[in-house]
Amino acid sequence: MASTRRILDVLRHGQPDETITVKGWVRTKREQKEFSFIEVNDGSSMAGLQVVVNQDVPGYADTIKRLSTGASVAISGTLVESPAKGQRIELKAESLEVFGEADPETYPLQKKRHSFEFLRDIAHLRARTNTLGAVFRVRNAASTAIHQFFQERGFLWVHTPIIGASDCEGAGEMFTVTGFDLKKIPLTEDKQAVDFGKDFFGKQAFLTVSGQLEAEIMAMAFSNVYTFGPTFRAENSNTSRHLAEFWMVEPEMAFCDLLGDMELAEAFLKYVFRFVLEQCPEDMEFFNQRIDDSVLATADNIINNEFARVTYTEAIALLEKATRTFEYPVEWGLDLQSEHERYLAEELFKKPTIVTDYPAKIKAFYMRLNDDEKTVSAMDILAPKIGEIIGGSQREERLDVLERRIQEVGLDPAPYWWYLDLRRYGTVPHAGFGLGFERLVQFMTGMGNIRDVIPFPRAPQEVEF
Repeated sequence: MASTRRILDVLRHGQPDETITVKGWVRTKREQKEFSFIEVNDGSSMAGLQVVVNQDVPGYADTIKRLSTGASVAISGTLVESPAKGQRIELKAESLEVFGEADPETYPLQKKRHSFEFLRDIAHLRARTNTLGAVFRVRNAASTAIHQFFQERGFLWVHTPIIGASDCEGAGEMFTVTGFDLKKIPLTEDKQAVDFGKDFFGKQAFLTVSGQLEAEIMAMAFSNVYTFGPTFRAENSNTSRHLAEFWMVEPEMAFCDLLGDMELAEAFLKYVFRFVLEQCPEDMEFFNQRIDDSVLATADNIINNEFARVTYTEAIALLEKATRTFEYPVEWGLDLQSEHERYLAEELFKKPTIVTDYPAKIKAFYMRLNDDEKTVSAMDILAPKIGEIIGGSQREERLDVLERRIQEVGLDPAPYWWYLDLRRYGTVPHAGFGLGFERLVQFMTGMGNIRDVIPFPRAPQEVEF
């Protein structure tokens, strides 16, 4: 019995006279007088495998009639050298089985160009297209690289909770989780608020916006840990850079300062880009040719350049001296906007740029206050064409300062009792960063909309599939 082979393996390593079976979906079919050409793809590669089916294959006439784009098949035969230009090898079929037909009158993925907007409406089928197939192979390779990077360095992968009772960012844009019958929501005695004491968890609960605080707990026992999981933001934003559900990578390192944090983040990005280029060369070349002709140059820029480093104060001075006009004002104390970030990385430094020591008032309460009492030991990595791709900081390890910072930003310290305990019992300097995984994949591939780098996007008014 012929062994079943993945098409990527056949295209790369298959040799003439090998007897194999491939299983996949028909991309194209061309009928000749005495034989037919079928291109079959199983999702393992950009290219499909050309199959030649002669009339002497059992059941040829009936089977060929049943085949059209989208039909699923199993084909066994012998590999032969291909006389066609651009392909090394093809399969001469000896048997062909149809698992499922696809009516060409109704199958929406015919051999033509489809808009990404249209493909989002058929997300159950869009992974079969060249572009989305390439996106998800790159996404898989990047995921593998992330785990390998941290595992090789002795980090512990921790699974932080999806449901929590506190807001890491202090932004308040969270999805509430409840077990209430929404037609009978209990109110407090004064009828002015929902009585969450009667809810499933006995208090108000939310979908997590970050696993960072829980990762800090684990770092205080295991030194170096990382999270890689889904997070949620209830932002009513319909931009090409925002999702309501997305994946985050968040390492936390005990006995680490801001410098160590920056060095790890830079090494991390270089590692992931290099791994994806090695594992998905055809897909990355496709993106470079069809989506954005700077994809490969961008990857080279990440891998082979030392990142620029500049303080927020220095960055503001450089932006104020810029000869171009910005839509948003540039002033010390204001957060950098995407146009500012991209100017620094694309036009000024022309490579990834790390900006450090932001004003305390525009950053989260958990970032370590610098000696000037005005800035915090924070860092953002800005990338050409996308702006911020990583945000991190040294965390505030001093109990008294952390308590003061929580109060200054207007948060109730009570839900953070356990977070404060970490500073009471064996506190150490520690640092970490966060990476929005979809933004990384978008950056790598040059895709214009973040909804096209996750299989099933969740965004305002979008929860299909």
